[in-house]
Amino acid sequence: MNAFSWVFIAALSASVAVRLWLAARQIRSVRLHRATVPEAFNGAIAPEAHRRAADYTLGKTRLGRIELAYDSLLLLGWTVGGGLNGLNVVWQGAGWGEIATGVAVMLSAFALMALLELPFSLYHTFVIEARFGFNKTTPGVFVSDLFKQALLLLALGIPLAWAALWLMQESGRLWWLYLWLLWAGFSLLMLWAYPAVIAPLFNKFSLLDDERLKQRIQTLLDRCGFKSKGIYVMDGSRRSGHGNAYFTGMGQNKRIVFFDTLLDTLEADEIEAVLAHELGHFKRRHVQKRIIIMMLSSLAGLALLGWLIQQPWFFHGLGVSQPANHLALLLFLMVAPVFTFFLQPVSAWFSRKHEFEADDYAASQASAADLVRALVKMYRENASTLTPDPLYSAFYDSHPPAPVRVAHLSAKLG
Repeated sequence: MNAFSWVFIAALSASVAVRLWLAARQIRSVRLHRATVPEAFNGAIAPEAHRRAADYTLGKTRLGRIELAYDSLLLLGWTVGGGLNGLNVVWQGAGWGEIATGVAVMLSAFALMALLELPFSLYHTFVIEARFGFNKTTPGVFVSDLFKQALLLLALGIPLAWAALWLMQESGRLWWLYLWLLWAGFSLLMLWAYPAVIAPLFNKFSLLDDERLKQRIQTLLDRCGFKSKGIYVMDGSRRSGHGNAYFTGMGQNKRIVFFDTLLDTLEADEIEAVLAHELGHFKRRHVQKRIIIMMLSSLAGLALLGWLIQQPWFFHGLGVSQPANHLALLLFLMVAPVFTFFLQPVSAWFSRKHEFEADDYAASQASAADLVRALVKMYRENASTLTPDPLYSAFYDSHPPAPVRVAHLSAKLG
């Protein structure tokens, strides 16, 4: 261990302490208001539904605290504990070339991480989600999803990792810039291909067959200047009782997707208002802005790694005795979130700002009252807490708290 080891441990300890403190605040706030429905939702949310949402939030938050401690110990084991270094030594024994060994180490590390996270995924799906009536996933579907995810990891991960390590080895001191170009191109390709290639591996998508609703939606799309490859319904009920809607893809390959559970919950006016909100993200160029931020962040991160990879203390401080390109990538991916965690409130603030802007657009193109009714139904059906701790929400939530969002929209009704 060296000085950087202690810097890393201190940063990890600080982030864990802050997360546990925020979780305690969230639990206290939700439990304190469990018995009383907020005044703005009186008559719209029944007391028993409010208590159910509170209990669901408490269950997830308590599990999150345990998972946080578990993940933190695993991270220490992978890094200063020498786990990643040990895995590298095992693969070096195979006698393969440097790039082949690097690809094997990276893919096996990701696979082991997923395997170690599996108990929490199982508990969340088959205990917490089932306890509150949300889980529709059968053991067969769960195993099938894992198998498909593993195949995707191999099909996409092997060529991507190989190309990345080849660039790092062969393209000189500016390897990080060429690697960024590779990553940017791959990310854009995935955004384009996801709706037609990746998503159908896990869910069934069918064209909306309600002609009246389809015509109503198409009128809204024409009014908003949005062209898509179609309006699709996803069989979300195959796995969960939660409902949602989104648009995905980019360029000429954009799709509008409704969960079947959402269509069963909302009226036509409310569906139109929810879609108008999603279109607000498109019209306000939120997707493009997020892509730009993601690209700039990844460029800055790779430039930083380009410097760190030349520093022996970076490797030695994180438990690696023999520096290697693939270990540098893995260490950076593992450690960077510890330090960037403290920037999370900034990211959450921008996301909530975008949600307000999308709500404003929806109110101008559809009905604020219809959107409020739709949101209240979604809060109720998804068991979303109406009383989050303000500081917890500011740190984590990508959407404004329910009372704040409803008040923002209700102000437009006058």
